[in-house]
Amino acid sequence: MSSANAQESFDTGTKPAYPTGTVSLSSGDWVLTDGVLASAEADRKNGAQAVRLQQKGTLTMAFFVPNGANTVTVQHAIYGTDASSSWELWAQSEACNCNKWTKVGNTVFTTTATLQTAAFTVNIPGKVKFEIRKTSGGAARLNLDDFAVTDYGVAQPSVDNDHLALGNPSGATPDPSYPNNYLLLKPQFAVGYNRDQGKPNWVSWHLDISDRGSSNRQDDFRNDTSLPQGWYQVQDNSYAGSGFDRGHNCPSADRTSSDENNSATFLMTNMMPQAPQNNQGPWATLEGYARTFLPNNEVYIICGSYGVGGTGSNGGLTMTLDQGRLTVPSRTWKVLVVLPVGDNDVARITATTRVIAVDMPNINTLNQDWGTHRTTVNAIEAATGYDLLSKLPIEVQTVIESKVDAGPVL
Repeated sequence: MSSANAQESFDTGTKPAYPTGTVSLSSGDWVLTDGVLASAEADRKNGAQAVRLQQKGTLTMAFFVPNGANTVTVQHAIYGTDASSSWELWAQSEACNCNKWTKVGNTVFTTTATLQTAAFTVNIPGKVKFEIRKTSGGAARLNLDDFAVTDYGVAQPSVDNDHLALGNPSGATPDPSYPNNYLLLKPQFAVGYNRDQGKPNWVSWHLDISDRGSSNRQDDFRNDTSLPQGWYQVQDNSYAGSGFDRGHNCPSADRTSSDENNSATFLMTNMMPQAPQNNQGPWATLEGYARTFLPNNEVYIICGSYGVGGTGSNGGLTMTLDQGRLTVPSRTWKVLVVLPVGDNDVARITATTRVIAVDMPNINTLNQDWGTHRTTVNAIEAATGYDLLSKLPIEVQTVIESKVDAGPVL
């Protein structure tokens, strides 16, 4: 692991038994306690095999990454039909010349059998190594795959009005070998796309008065042909008869400055299956509320969905659509950061900046007042494993990510 975006796929090496042991992998030696390298049908993996931990299992580097770490991403899922587990990432810097480990980011809760990406902002220079610790779930088993480190000092460029100015929530990358954490950069928004779920993990965009104009809603729902060759493209009729709306992440009305910009919001890579009373109710009202801040303010918006299983207008819990190629989420979430129009945006966000975070059940009987669904950024991060607002100074994040918005709702 000596270069930016280095990865351990866990596809080499052999460790079939759970007692503590060291295994040689392509990146170096790793120590597994209560863990195996496994390739069973019930193991969630991107390649030939993945790590499987049980009880209070650990996965530990027996070597130091030489170039420090800016970010770490890890794929995770529950094994088979096992119960949920939680786990943590810990780091040790060689510079301390000690055996001290420091927890990185939030505890991650693994609740689904589909591989998800957990992203951590590390920002540690010099040699560093990492350990994953399974912290709950007991005998429930946890799969881990594709451990990736970005070198210290290697980061996404951040400029004013950039869709990723506040950070890349999951460390998504435009590399097709990361199909469930694939970065799609559009002029109109950025997408962390999940091929196996057929929907975004998250979408991020900047909104100001220049995005608003006289263009009409294009309604040209269509497959996204920019996806890598061979990937399934969700179709405009993939939701037909399902009882779920083709729910926009970045809304049509946020992009009316031109027909082209509005049309981009109707790509199916910007859609998620939403219960109509979620999509057309509190979700739509919050979308409209975000636009009321214009023209004197600008807004950074990040939204997405997580979990599996929602209830649409047909009733009953639905897990997937389109012959299993499209996951129905159980929750939809959104974060808005509002600041006066100006330059050098990241530096202008302070502990008093208004941040609105919501997390709504994807059901057809939810409370229609979006204000009742307000939560903290920290809670959304704990539920998703993402690191939101990671480009902000830590002291600012600490304050604004822990507060529930109490501002007006209209």
